[in-house]
Amino acid sequence: MKTRLLSLVGFSVQQHSLKTEILSGITTFTTMSYILALMPAMFAPLAAHGYPIDSLLTATTLSTIIGTLLMAFLAKRPIGQAPGLALNIFFVETVCLSLGYTWQFALTAVFLEGLLFVLLCLSNLRQLIFDMMPTSLKYAIAAGIGFFIASIGFKNSGLLAEGTIFNHINTLITPSSLLFLFGLVLAGTFIVLRIRGGLLLSIIIITLLGIPVGVTKIPDQLFSMPSSPAPLFCQFSWNDLLTPDLWVCVLTMLFFDVFDTLGSVVGLMANSGLIRKNGRIPHMRNIMLSDAIATMAGACLGCSTVTTYVESATGVAEGGRTGFTALTIALCFVACLFLAPLFLAIPTAATAPIMVVAGFYLFSSVRNIRLARPQETMPAFLTILLMPVTGSITDGIIIGLFTYVVFSFISSWIHRFNHKKTSEEEYGE
Repeated sequence: MKTRLLSLVGFSVQQHSLKTEILSGITTFTTMSYILALMPAMFAPLAAHGYPIDSLLTATTLSTIIGTLLMAFLAKRPIGQAPGLALNIFFVETVCLSLGYTWQFALTAVFLEGLLFVLLCLSNLRQLIFDMMPTSLKYAIAAGIGFFIASIGFKNSGLLAEGTIFNHINTLITPSSLLFLFGLVLAGTFIVLRIRGGLLLSIIIITLLGIPVGVTKIPDQLFSMPSSPAPLFCQFSWNDLLTPDLWVCVLTMLFFDVFDTLGSVVGLMANSGLIRKNGRIPHMRNIMLSDAIATMAGACLGCSTVTTYVESATGVAEGGRTGFTALTIALCFVACLFLAPLFLAIPTAATAPIMVVAGFYLFSSVRNIRLARPQETMPAFLTILLMPVTGSITDGIIIGLFTYVVFSFISSWIHRFNHKKTSEEEYGE
């Protein structure tokens, strides 16, 4: 019976370790849990427009649980899902504040985007989009996400300012920065020594060390009852269904969601060894479908687009390979419904080093790029470079695809011209 249940999440007793999957899930959870603190802060400007902020923490947690459980049982992959930061900004700053639409209008756009994403996953168009991506770019995306997630880790630590500029040397002597640097050395040491659970252990150690220096804030209470999500449930504005502006928002969200998810999944799977030599990813349809359904569920609960989290790379680096890792993540967020103050006490100085280490793991994908072919290497390089520089996975993918097409066309044209010239010379002789 136990084996039957484990098989539902893709776990094999012969191939996988239950302890490793659990540790991997907890590690990913700790690096994702910041979203619970960040969501209310990001949506705070909408409180003046009637958005019930008190219900958002529960809605965010439930959306994360649903999306991650879909990854566990439908896709059977070690991936966590939660409302995406970039699309949160688009939801709040662009749609609601800049364009002046209601938050109900924005939630309707999110729901419709998720519906179109579901239809896309069920059609051959989803596979066409994936197949058109060259294998070299798929591995470049993995490496690019490695740099991207590592840069986020450095920014969260306070050492890296906006862009890629290091802050003043004085930032190195703050308690938080020193803990981050020690955590980076500690996590790296555990990796070198091949200690299973080392990443999670380093998070625990840094969190405890942060208490006496004031970096880790001891919560006033450990237990709290979740607020009701009812004020946000299914608050859609169907009267705007036929307005062109709504569909512009829908298509914009869909574009970013598809390519952001695609890039994250390719990066995570390439590093886990679950990507085949031809670049195909097993269960890709169900992975994307899980993301799409989670977006619809999140919209019903009152959240912006739910997407695949690149922080899942921390769990993959810890050895997570099946849906049991995702199941563990979801169960941790279930606990968050009642123990949110405890989990939110984990400082970024403890989780940021793990993101840098996860970036190191993803970077190793560059070994699969054929460096002897410049028409493939240049687009791959630009993809890797632009993800951390622009702060967008989507931008890196689009530029990479565009330059790949351009360089492939130029290379093909030159080859054809040289072949024609050679033929004319031979004919002339």
